[in-house]
Amino acid sequence: MDRSVRGVRSIVTTTAPYQAYVYAYPHKTAYRPLTPQPALRQVWSAEPSDALFLYMHVPFCEMRCGFCNLFTRTGAPEELTGAYLDALDRQATAVLEALGDRASFATAAFGGGTPTYFTAAELERLCGIAGRFAGFGEIPLGVETSPATATTDRLTVLAEHGTTRVSIGVQSFIDAEARAAVRPQKRAEVEAALDRIRAVGFPTLNIDLIYGIDGQTPATWLHSLDAALKWRPEELYLYPLYVRPLTGLGRRPQEWDDQRLTLYRLGRDHLLSEGYEQVSMRMFRLPDRSAGGTEYCCQTDGMVGLGCGARSYTAGLHYSFEYAVEQRHVRSIIDDYVREEDFTTARVGFELDEREQRRRHLLQSLLQANGLDRGSYRSRFGTDPCADFATGLKPFDDLGWLETTETALKLTPEGLAHSDAIGPGLFSEGVRELMASYQAR
Repeated sequence: MDRSVRGVRSIVTTTAPYQAYVYAYPHKTAYRPLTPQPALRQVWSAEPSDALFLYMHVPFCEMRCGFCNLFTRTGAPEELTGAYLDALDRQATAVLEALGDRASFATAAFGGGTPTYFTAAELERLCGIAGRFAGFGEIPLGVETSPATATTDRLTVLAEHGTTRVSIGVQSFIDAEARAAVRPQKRAEVEAALDRIRAVGFPTLNIDLIYGIDGQTPATWLHSLDAALKWRPEELYLYPLYVRPLTGLGRRPQEWDDQRLTLYRLGRDHLLSEGYEQVSMRMFRLPDRSAGGTEYCCQTDGMVGLGCGARSYTAGLHYSFEYAVEQRHVRSIIDDYVREEDFTTARVGFELDEREQRRRHLLQSLLQANGLDRGSYRSRFGTDPCADFATGLKPFDDLGWLETTETALKLTPEGLAHSDAIGPGLFSEGVRELMASYQAR
């Protein structure tokens, strides 16, 4: 059934392990304006809605890191943040009307940007808007924060509203490396924020670290890992540094694949030796945790996104608002969002036919350490993934990166290390063409 991904073999044989981070499929650069714009009531009418994911996006940060290509702006005044919350409330009303009374939520997240850019009072209001959705306050809630904005008053509001997971972007515990990544912060500020998070008390603390920074060495990488481990975080994410177009580091061309792979393996082995289990190329967690975790992720069908940078997922349609990286375009989109009065339709998106649904199921499963359950795939689609994607999988199998059993298809440890090549290598030709024709702005 796989019409094949022309060029997969050429991608693999470049030996470049860092093609792209596949955190969603298809990528947002494959989205296009929907004509006509479907009504949300129609979009959600046939979708199972008993265990949805609620995602609320806050597109504001106190600073923009050099590696960041997220949809966010800095320096938002109080008038804008207040107007944004007003728009979120209007959007919530439209979405709730479209979903009807049958919708129930199983997990939730506030992302960004930096949700804790909001003041404590604004976070209280954000939680109030989220509280309009069934289950909020009783389901797992994850919130992203930063060292400068993880203040006790903000954290207390989040804890009072049932937050179970706080994720903080540290990137490096060495000040010089943080500056090299264009994230000017002091280690003392980071450690004070971590102390506050632990003092308020959340079931799960996640710390983000980055490898591949200019001047970083195996010794300094281990130093940051050990510094993070002092707080015994329930989760750690280890991200390879990417230099992307239109970001602060985008004009620093360099080849450092070997360095990143060396540091990845060092970090992986160190965390495994410390009792962590590997969930994906990036994610590590302490095993057998009884609280705070959730198996949901942003790739899962049945995700309701609120905010101008959020995506929503149904089985057959992924949709959002316009996307940009350059500040002038980001600001324009946010300005349009806060003035919007009609949130009853999907504007920009990608329709997934059955072939793309199969491919998405493959990608969101294969890139996890547990791999793809062939039985679950057969139950959903009536076919076997190894047959459906035989052509696309063969180059990776030839490299010894796949392990196939009667019940599962999973990546070997070396395959997992090359997730950022395998993921893009399995994109459909149609999605690649859309991404290639996207005009970055």
